[in-house]
Amino acid sequence: MSLPIAEDTATQMLPTNLFKGARDKLHAKKLEKEMAHVEAQLVEQLSFASPVADAPARYLAEAGGKRIRPLLTLLASQLGDGPNELVHRAAVSVELTHLASLYHDDVMDEATLRRGVPAAHTVWSNSVAILAGDLLFARASSLVSGMGEEAIVLQAKTFERLCLGQLHETVGPQEGDDRIEHYMQVLADKTGALIATAARMGVMFGGAKAEYADMVQEYGERIGVAFQLIDDVLDLSEDKEQTGKLAGTDLRAGVQTLPVLLLQKRAETDRAAKDLLVRIEEGAARIQAGEPATLLDREVAELREHEVTAETLATAKQWASDAVTAIAPLPNSTVKDAFERLADSIVTREG
Repeated sequence: MSLPIAEDTATQMLPTNLFKGARDKLHAKKLEKEMAHVEAQLVEQLSFASPVADAPARYLAEAGGKRIRPLLTLLASQLGDGPNELVHRAAVSVELTHLASLYHDDVMDEATLRRGVPAAHTVWSNSVAILAGDLLFARASSLVSGMGEEAIVLQAKTFERLCLGQLHETVGPQEGDDRIEHYMQVLADKTGALIATAARMGVMFGGAKAEYADMVQEYGERIGVAFQLIDDVLDLSEDKEQTGKLAGTDLRAGVQTLPVLLLQKRAETDRAAKDLLVRIEEGAARIQAGEPATLLDREVAELREHEVTAETLATAKQWASDAVTAIAPLPNSTVKDAFERLADSIVTREG
């Protein structure tokens, strides 16, 4: 039985700034209708006969989400004939894959919250959360299995990259690896790969020209990396209303973000950077040992204003700009404009 679409999810599905002007309003309404249809199909795929499986499997979807991946699939399909049954299936499969990865990530990262609600493994257990993720991966694979060999191979390669990204993040850079290059590859694998696949599937099944596939795939990967880099900047933000968490949450937990990695590099030759880095590392260790998280308030404020955070923001903007460059050969259209605005909104987090 289909569950109702949560109101907060329905309102998040279509960023408000993608379509501007009177001529775009009809296009936006059509896309909203298609997104609602995908959401209904997603809910159906999250339903399991066993109540033991049903509740955890639909838990994170019901918590909301922006649904950027299925949105990209639908948008990319409009470079051709537009949404159809296969496009809808592709959109649902990429969102199922994304949701599945969240269950696993939260177990690996020992996260306590996801989308403003307790992480699934804290509600049930690590084993239940992992198995719920596996069930969603299975549902996604089942959908893709009927879409042809190219789709099956693409799904498999994307799943491989998701796993490699998580593995490399967990193990960390090896001796001789550049820590920043390693981090950027993790972002590309864990986030960029699936967004890239979402866009490519829209072209594949929407009847668009084959040469568009590589363009939108590169676009998707680049906006995925840009999105994560902006998250690194926002982690230091004082605007709790925007971030929904304490400033420097990742920093206090000892998580390596790009500002910290850039600070490490500067610390090799800059005494002030070295001093700040030492205070951050020592403070994070003390917090992990049970001392108050407020211990690092001063250091969070310093890092927020440091040049490495501005450099991170500039890097995110460059990745978003490169995404727009990747689709420059596409014909001018409302759809291309929407792609460009989406890239901008990922950096500004507006809309």
